[in-house]
Amino acid sequence: MAGTQPLRAGWRATLGVAGVLALAGTINSLRNLRIVPSARPGTASDATSNQSSGHGGSVSILLPLRDEAHRVRPCLQALAEQECLEIIVLDDNSTDGTAEVVRDVLGADPRLRLIADGSEPPPGWLGKPWACARLAEQAVGEVLVFVDADVVLSAGAAEAAASLLDDAGYDVVCPYPRQLTAGVLGRLVQPLLEWSWLTTLVLDRAARSRRPSTATGNGQFLVIRRPSYDAAAGHRAVRGEVIEDVALVRAVKTAGGVGGMADGSDLATCRMYDSDLELVHGYTKSLWSAFGSAPAAAAAVAALGVVYVAPALGLLFGPARTERTLGALGYTAAVVGRLAVATRTGQRSFPDALAHPASITAFGGLVAESFRRHRQGRLRWRGRPVAVAPRGSGPAPR
Repeated sequence: MAGTQPLRAGWRATLGVAGVLALAGTINSLRNLRIVPSARPGTASDATSNQSSGHGGSVSILLPLRDEAHRVRPCLQALAEQECLEIIVLDDNSTDGTAEVVRDVLGADPRLRLIADGSEPPPGWLGKPWACARLAEQAVGEVLVFVDADVVLSAGAAEAAASLLDDAGYDVVCPYPRQLTAGVLGRLVQPLLEWSWLTTLVLDRAARSRRPSTATGNGQFLVIRRPSYDAAAGHRAVRGEVIEDVALVRAVKTAGGVGGMADGSDLATCRMYDSDLELVHGYTKSLWSAFGSAPAAAAAVAALGVVYVAPALGLLFGPARTERTLGALGYTAAVVGRLAVATRTGQRSFPDALAHPASITAFGGLVAESFRRHRQGRLRWRGRPVAVAPRGSGPAPR
């Protein structure tokens, strides 16, 4: 038995370190939940008028669409309730009647401008950056509000989000919508998105840091001052980026701006996926590009496993009370963090938070599958290949 002592000592040390790191992450998330910028929507007296108070009269709402006819109607109906200068929608060569849905819902709104000219992304551009760049090219507002088709804004949310720029002193802010989930994988994985940046970043420092690793963004609902967008070269600066939202925030900070995430759970909801299969396709198209390289991804997933999966294994299978106790402490610390984030942001608390180790395991599996599909050249989204585009200059939007 003497030969097993070093192994047990190493296992205990691993569980001890994991518990400390899990506790540190939870303490950091509790602090972030106290300081994260947030806003509640005001009540607009006349949401359809171009004459609006506050920021509404300077806000351009920009919506890129590609084959979204089956789900965009709630988004469009919510946009009709916003105080804004204009609503510009780009139909990116949809084949399912998306433009007809836009006209049906917003056709009578004088603020609507629908772009549907059939232009394809030029060499060096991926689809979404190209669509967003063209939308921004058409906008005249001093504040640009980018939203996705699966986002439903609360009445007055666009103006409230624009006010966050002043309240937080930001150049760009991404109010994170309350996520609506479907399926087992959705409930396991989707909550990790918000939990991750609340747990790993010191938000007030990250917002003002120039370090690329501290940039966070969310293109579901992204609000940016027009001068800051132009100073960063807008979506042209991120034309070949698969995860263009984070890259855009990074570009703004590189250009001297500040900004980051906010709690948008009172401003918007988002249902990214309607099934586990959709979630797998959605995550695997981009996770391979999220870490910079395969070794970096492997290191990140391994670290998550040590901190958040190992304690559960120690609790369940530890050969002695010491291992089980250390495992229980680490597991409890992680669950408390998940519960705190879920309670603040309107996500499911129980029993979902208890499955945090399973959430991390599922996420690791999605990362591995994303790299496998990328190596095989199988990644496509909305009928287009997904890959880092060449770094050539490419033509400007026109």
